[in-house]
Amino acid sequence: MTATLAPVRSGASAVETRAPVSTYPSFTSYVRARQPVLLRAARSLTSNPCDAEDLLQTALTKTYVAWDRIEDHRALDGYVRRALLNTRTSQWRKRKVDEFVCDDLPEPQAVPVADPAEEQALHDAMWRAVMKLPARQRAMVVLRYYEDLSEAQTAEVLGVSVGTVKSAVSRALRKLREDPELRPTDV
Repeated sequence: MTATLAPVRSGASAVETRAPVSTYPSFTSYVRARQPVLLRAARSLTSNPCDAEDLLQTALTKTYVAWDRIEDHRALDGYVRRALLNTRTSQWRKRKVDEFVCDDLPEPQAVPVADPAEEQALHDAMWRAVMKLPARQRAMVVLRYYEDLSEAQTAEVLGVSVGTVKSAVSRALRKLREDPELRPTDV
């Protein structure tokens, strides 16, 4: 990373300070293009949107530092996702847990919270159902709903027409709705 000297006015005298200048314009364009997707990945690792932003910023900083050592820039998403996961794991290991004694028990929550085990089971069942789809339909569903691309963007990525994407996704969603593993069970 190069630095330039820039005069900064502080009171009546000029003080020279070092201001960093980006030497990787490709990094800047990568971040602008992929930030929403990477932020979703960071959000899935934390319970707080602000923590997700901090996590992404840390992972992108690590990526920037290693930018010239990354050989395959087509695999940047994987590199950043690994940095997200490693950073989050380090944060989790370093977390400080404080216990405070109190006289009164906290009030019970008024809103029922979904069982994380049930949510994970549903998530796993959904992925198994998606994996049962034919490869072309699976690709379209993943691009449309997991990568959050528009129908036009999905068509462009796969080299097909928008109508083909619409009809294939419609058929795929119908198959997912009919999957017995995804049907709610009455208790």
